[in-house]
Amino acid sequence: MSKTIVFKFGGASVKDAKSIENLFNILFNRLRNRTLIVISAMGKTTNGLEEILRLKLNGDLTSSNSAKIKDFHLGICREIFPPESMIFSIIENLFMQMDRDLDKPLTQENYDAYYDQIVSYGELLSSRILQEYLCFKGIFCIWQDAREIISTNSNYRFVEVDWDKTKNLCLKHLGSKLEQYPVVTQGFIGADPKGKTTTLGREGSDFTAAILAFCLNAQSVTIWKDVDGVRNADPKRFPDTVKFEELDYREAAELAFYGASVIHPKTIKPLANLSIPLYVKSFLSPEAVGTKICQVSEPMHIPCTVVKDNQILVSFRVTDFTFIAESHIHRVYEVLKKLKLKVNMLQVSAISISIVIDMEMFALDQLISTLQNDFSVKYNDALQLITVKNQNADLVEALLKGKEALLEQVTRSTFQFVHKP
Repeated sequence: MSKTIVFKFGGASVKDAKSIENLFNILFNRLRNRTLIVISAMGKTTNGLEEILRLKLNGDLTSSNSAKIKDFHLGICREIFPPESMIFSIIENLFMQMDRDLDKPLTQENYDAYYDQIVSYGELLSSRILQEYLCFKGIFCIWQDAREIISTNSNYRFVEVDWDKTKNLCLKHLGSKLEQYPVVTQGFIGADPKGKTTTLGREGSDFTAAILAFCLNAQSVTIWKDVDGVRNADPKRFPDTVKFEELDYREAAELAFYGASVIHPKTIKPLANLSIPLYVKSFLSPEAVGTKICQVSEPMHIPCTVVKDNQILVSFRVTDFTFIAESHIHRVYEVLKKLKLKVNMLQVSAISISIVIDMEMFALDQLISTLQNDFSVKYNDALQLITVKNQNADLVEALLKGKEALLEQVTRSTFQFVHKP
């Protein structure tokens, strides 16, 4: 029996009618037995749905806000489907469901659970449109609700996967389907034990592909992006970048952890555990080689630069003339875990703890209010964190030139600093 191949397409690959037609051409030339297609929300839909939540929370939401997203999807469909296609009623029904969900009260306390219910509509819409289009063009395929196959806990927006249950559900719902036809499903979403929609974290569709590949013991995963592979820096920010033909799982995982946007941080581990190769290819140049992420014997020495925007530097200073002890660090991390915040950089001095975190709605205010009785708290926002892996002195000097580093840190192989851009 042939093994499953997993293709994952990001939002940029389905941002408009021409992009969807291009995606069809990619699949038409590559589809064979047991192909699983994971799709993200179209274009900037997730950003638009997040803006709807922000407006609702502030009491500024109007029907025109969701109508813009609806018109965007309908506009694409009018270009690629005949007027009698059933896709138009499918989209109408999904937006009716979303509007009913938006009628429910939203508060700061239920924001995470509410977020998962609303933002998941992006993937539900894109996957239905893609499945209908493939069928319309003569590639019969099956739509699969990811919430039926990916089981998670109820830690909304930052869920953990129930791997055993998910594997059983994949075999139950996908095994026989994949023997007959390609299957289209959604990235980013799952369901908790009560059947309530959950999400895997921002940009989590890559992780979905890895989860499904692991559970099905797939032959390979290919992530189709608007870049030609994994490079040692973002070519949109830096000139003369180097593309990797091959990259070791560990190196890729580290780059993802530091913020390289080409791969979601959790994607690598399940694939590495089963030695499933991950290919990063361009949907703009589908015949190009791309990058293969796999087990590589030779260590990588090329310097890699990763930039993360919208960072916050928070410093906690003891106020009673004691020195920082393990109990202080434990207290800070206890609150960070409760608020679902990941530390991107940590530095401890004799009397203070400094951390760099992503900007998250409500998180900074909650962090300060919870710890202000234990520490004197100060912060700087709208910062940029730059990480250099396999650093060298010349590159570090060039990156620091003209910038005021608010915090910097060096290890044997990595240099990090945060500054105000």
